[in-house]
Order: sequence, then structure tokens, then C-alpha cells
Amino acid sequence: MTLQPDARRQLRRVFVRGLTISMYLGVYPHEISGQQRVTVGIDMLVREQPSENGVGEDHLSRVVDYDMAVKAVHDIANAGHINLAETFAEKIAAQLLAQDARIVQVQVRVEKPDAIGNGAVLGVAVERVRSCGETTRT
Repeated sequence: MTLQPDARRQLRRVFVRGLTISMYLGVYPHEISGQQRVTVGIDMLVREQPSENGVGEDHLSRVVDYDMAVKAVHDIANAGHINLAETFAEKIAAQLLAQDARIVQVQVRVEKPDAIGNGAVLGVAVERVRSCGETTRT
């Protein structure tokens, strides 16, 4: 992932790494009939609240909650079979942008570590950016 925090623009990077779940993902018969291991990584650029001396209030309400991101992944994965890793990643990115207006950019990586064996990992990474003027709930 390449999203970097930027103090001048008051952006911090919030991430979730190595979230491994079992889900129905894929177009082949064995992927449709059985769950497989999928690993998700999320990077978010999040608008910071201005704070004196660069240290904000020590309270959860001022930051993007990691649990919200993890819950989004589980909710989408548990909603039913998804054909494409690309679709899964896009749905995660869209839901995160919709859930918290402080998120200005998100990258989602979806990996299928058992898809072809031999230690190879298949996957996709998508990036979504909040449109100027886009409104969402926080």
C-alpha cells in the first residue's frame, strides 16, 4: 500500500493488515461450493482534527475506529457469495467511504493465498478517493 500520512494536509494513515477470513469468493465450482481463506488489508487516509501541539484528545470519537473497518469486511463477506476479488475490494472501499466522512482515500487489498498453491498468492488492490463535495454520515 502506498498511502502516506501528510501533516501539512492534516491526514493520518489508518490501516488494518492481515485480516484473514473464510468466505465464498470465486467463479470456479470449488470456490462456489466451499469457503476459502481470504486475507484483507486496508489503508485509509483520514482527515485529522486540529489539535494543540499535535496531540489530540485521547478519545475514540476523534478517530476512525478500526473495528468499523473490520466489521465492514465481515459484513460484506457474510452477505453471500461474491464472484470476483475485485468486487469484494470495491464493496469494502465503498462502504468505508460511506461510513465515515473523515476518510478521504482508501486502498483495499484482497488476497487468495490458497488459490493456486506453491506458496503463490493471488489478489487485487483497489483505491477509491472521496469526490469533492461528497457527503456521508460520520
